[in-house]
Amino acid sequence: AAVKAAGLAETLSGPGTFTVFAPTNDAFAKIPADALNGLLAKPDDLKAVLLRHVLPNKVPSSAIPRGSTTVGTVGGEDITVLRNYNTIKIKSSAGSAKVILADVAATNGVIHAVDTVF
Repeated sequence: AAVKAAGLAETLSGPGTFTVFAPTNDAFAKIPADALNGLLAKPDDLKAVLLRHVLPNKVPSSAIPRGSTTVGTVGGEDITVLRNYNTIKIKSSAGSAKVILADVAATNGVIHAVDTVF
């Protein structure tokens, strides 16, 4: 629903390859209702938040090196991907999240489900 509200459904289903760190429904439920409603009412702000979760290339979990790696998102922000053995975490200017389900295949890339909107 958030992807549609931000006008990103066509972008993310179109040509190109992407890695999406997709917040689960439980991740969105952690956001206070007023804050979430505020984002839904401001598509440009919502778009910025969602694009912070998208990389412009396909990065399966097996390609994420141990340690800390800074990568650029489709939204123009840098995020840090941290790997410690089988645990993958993401840190951004807005917070951090843990990958709870990696390598969900998509027609134009890969999805890694995360436990928090960052």
